[in-house]
Amino acid sequence: MSIYEAIMLICFGAAWPFSIYKSYVSRSVEGKSALFLIVVLVGYVAGMLNKIFYQYDMVFYLYLLNFLMVFVDFVLYLRNSRASRSQH
Repeated sequence: MSIYEAIMLICFGAAWPFSIYKSYVSRSVEGKSALFLIVVLVGYVAGMLNKIFYQYDMVFYLYLLNFLMVFVDFVLYLRNSRASRSQH
């Protein structure tokens, strides 16, 4: 297991709960980018596939956790985007 990879994922992952909370409470897409969230999701999928095919270890679960948090933020982005369009 790469301790540096784990630290990187923990640091990146620490920000997502705050982003999810902001998205949930504000019901706004301001400051968010669907493209950015999709790129991050693709990156986490690539990391998980690398772990599955080449070097499976416990870091896989950090990728999975981060993926799930970004996915929740993306779903909230879609919800908030629809809500803001229906208001106009």
